[in-house]
Amino acid sequence: MLNTYLDQIKAHADAERAEQMAAYHKADRPYLGVGNPVLNDLTKAWRQELDVPARVELANALWQTNIHEGRLAAAKLLTQARIRPDEAVWELLQSWLPDFDAWAVADHACMAMQKRLSADPSRLDQVEGWTQSEHMWTRRAALVATLPWTKQNHPKPDDLARRDRILGWAAGYVPDRDWFIQKAIAWWLRELSKHDPDRVITFLNNHGGAMKPFARREAGKFLKDQLE
Repeated sequence: MLNTYLDQIKAHADAERAEQMAAYHKADRPYLGVGNPVLNDLTKAWRQELDVPARVELANALWQTNIHEGRLAAAKLLTQARIRPDEAVWELLQSWLPDFDAWAVADHACMAMQKRLSADPSRLDQVEGWTQSEHMWTRRAALVATLPWTKQNHPKPDDLARRDRILGWAAGYVPDRDWFIQKAIAWWLRELSKHDPDRVITFLNNHGGAMKPFARREAGKFLKDQLE
């Protein structure tokens, strides 16, 4: 099964672009030089022809290749709002967390996680455990995978509570000086500021002084005239 689909990706390989991608992403794995538009088209077709168990099986196999485009395709294959049943999808996505080692692969997997968390917010209980991981990329994923809670203009009370819960995780991350963690805090706050500026202003007034300067600036990008 794997080779049939992997060959479809390899048919678009570009050696020169692969070399450029390896230099850019810096993660030590094979690169084929295939762009996201091609992977989007391929995985869209695969989603239409495969049932959920087959998609889970293929996604797992693609991920295990450790090929950059294979891992991106694995994540894209599982990035869909409606997947029923989705328990096996969620378990597979969580199993990938220890493998995260670069932003592009991690972010694609987190986009699939966002859909599954939106489908079942009770899974935030599991995500909270990620915030205590010794693995930086797992800690970061707790914020990137929960970005849907930054985007609601009129959240229900339960979603407001979830928003505050995640902001609590972000506050706990502030002392972490890792660039990617600070960037994730800033990303979450910047996106939230478009829909709930008051919460972001409160956060920055309470914690902004302890954030790295670049992260504080990015978090307040759309609030320049409202901050103390």
